[in-house]
Amino acid sequence: MEKAQTLEELQYSKKEWMHDCVGSDIGQFNLFRLDPFVGANAKPVPYRRRDYFKISLIIGTSKVHYADKVIEVKKQAVVFSNPQIPYSWERIDTISGGFFCVFRLDFFPEYSNLNQYAVFQPNGTPVFELTDDQTKRVTELYERMFEEIDSDYVYKYDVLRNLVQDVLHFAMKMQPSAKIDKQPINANQRISMLFLELLERQFPIDNSHQRVEVRSASQYAAQLNIHINHLNRAVRETTGKTTTQIIADRILREAKILLKHTNWPVADISHALGFTEITHFDNFFRKHLHISPLKFRNN
Repeated sequence: MEKAQTLEELQYSKKEWMHDCVGSDIGQFNLFRLDPFVGANAKPVPYRRRDYFKISLIIGTSKVHYADKVIEVKKQAVVFSNPQIPYSWERIDTISGGFFCVFRLDFFPEYSNLNQYAVFQPNGTPVFELTDDQTKRVTELYERMFEEIDSDYVYKYDVLRNLVQDVLHFAMKMQPSAKIDKQPINANQRISMLFLELLERQFPIDNSHQRVEVRSASQYAAQLNIHINHLNRAVRETTGKTTTQIIADRILREAKILLKHTNWPVADISHALGFTEITHFDNFFRKHLHISPLKFRNN
């Protein structure tokens, strides 16, 4: 897999269409129209991570490869990408237009972790199909961003932050699960959240020299300084799955990504995912998908 693209690299490659960067550091925020990059001007979008957040309004049919999923945009959609999840676009020659904004976490100094938003979480929904009326509303928000980024208004940064937040919350309100839970978080929920955070810290695997070190439920319990039975009970209560099952699901998802989007030898992928023997990885993969890693790659 290619190394993560930086915001500076993105802006340099598209400098003829970019606006002046907003913020004291280069690349905190920028804004683009999709027209110069799609349709007849479409260029391949490689599967890789980026070191910035991105929110796109896509008008037209296309496909996005997001982690181990392939999601089809049938007509128009708003799409959320973050630094943790690799992605690429397919059939961008059929996209007729749209917009995207890019920013780093420091553009929102009051938010310590944008990844807490459901749209940026690994198992969240990154693509939201829109009706014509919804597309019109999101388009209006982007047009207002263009007005502000080109203005001399001294507080335009705050306006831009608010407009990005408007797009974020517009999409999240489309999901019933995105409603704020006003119930206090209990101890088991907190333990489960800490476990999932520790798990996600080990991903994505960007190079074959990386290695998943914490693999078992007992290792996670030790990291959290709690008894393994306590961890298993908390995770089961809050997720409906066992700790071991969640770990296996995450490793399997990363295995599928690496097999599909890298040319690394299967042995290297096996080692990066923490398997001591390639046969152990092969057995693990077959158990869950009923196919060998090599056949999965070739298919």
